[in-house]
Amino acid sequence: MKYIRCQGLDKDWSAITFGCWQIAPSVGWGNRCTEQEADAVVKTALDQGITAFDTAEGYGDGESERRLGKALGSKKDDMIVISKIWPDAELSEKAYHERLDQSLKHLGRDYVDVYLIHWPGDYFATEGHSARFADCMASLKASGKARLVGLSNFHAEDLRRLGSRVNEFSVNQVPYSLLEREYEDETEAMCMAAGIPFMAYSPTGKGLLARRLNAEDLKFHAREGDSMYSPELYPEALKVFSLVEEIAQERGIKPIEVALAWVLSRINTLTAIVGSKNPGQVADFADTPHHTLSEEEITRLTEASDVFHDAKAGRIPAMV
Repeated sequence: MKYIRCQGLDKDWSAITFGCWQIAPSVGWGNRCTEQEADAVVKTALDQGITAFDTAEGYGDGESERRLGKALGSKKDDMIVISKIWPDAELSEKAYHERLDQSLKHLGRDYVDVYLIHWPGDYFATEGHSARFADCMASLKASGKARLVGLSNFHAEDLRRLGSRVNEFSVNQVPYSLLEREYEDETEAMCMAAGIPFMAYSPTGKGLLARRLNAEDLKFHAREGDSMYSPELYPEALKVFSLVEEIAQERGIKPIEVALAWVLSRINTLTAIVGSKNPGQVADFADTPHHTLSEEEITRLTEASDVFHDAKAGRIPAMV
């Protein structure tokens, strides 16, 4: 494993962050992970050198936080734990403190290392609302219950509404992969100017770039509702996967490692978030930071990604 440092934290942050959405019942992934399986997969992540774990109050109504805290056990204060508040919280310091206190109770900790707002949506659609949100998050940081505060799924227009307050946030957690690059260009430029790196979630397109998916894999709601799994785009996405698979075979590594290595090579990526309920899959991605793609490989992958995004934007026929 390779590690980085994020300004404001005195802990080593693994280049791979373990995502904890799947370890609890959810609409997206169903009720397919038991407490015992959750415990086993988190402990496997620890054994593989992963030091950062991403959860949220919205993952199983706090069950993911509870399972994570229990699985980390005596190591929980040594790890970087990231959690998120759902944006439906009342825009008041009192409400934000109550939400974070509940997450801390679930986790069995006195603080989280990073606390994010889960989505901006329409909740912060004005500069006034954005300012109040920034005040609430600043209060959590000042209290010491959140070492750092950050954003999730914030586009350029959301960042603009924060004005100079954007500099108070440390990360922006966004979907980012060969199949999802919508946060590049203006959003990425604004984040870089403010010193806000990306936490890249869904770096394998919810598994599409990790391995060949079967019919059962495609039934999960998290995939069914995603445009890249639509009849129009899925064949195009598979073309990107075929190249990922080809490069993996050339290198003698797994496709998931190629897909993650591309994400980690990007200029504003701090860490890639990868989740699983299967301990056996953790070893498949934990060693990715040790694989550095060549410039030629990065170019081939990026060009294939560009073609897919042209299809996604409707500039060329999606079916060839």
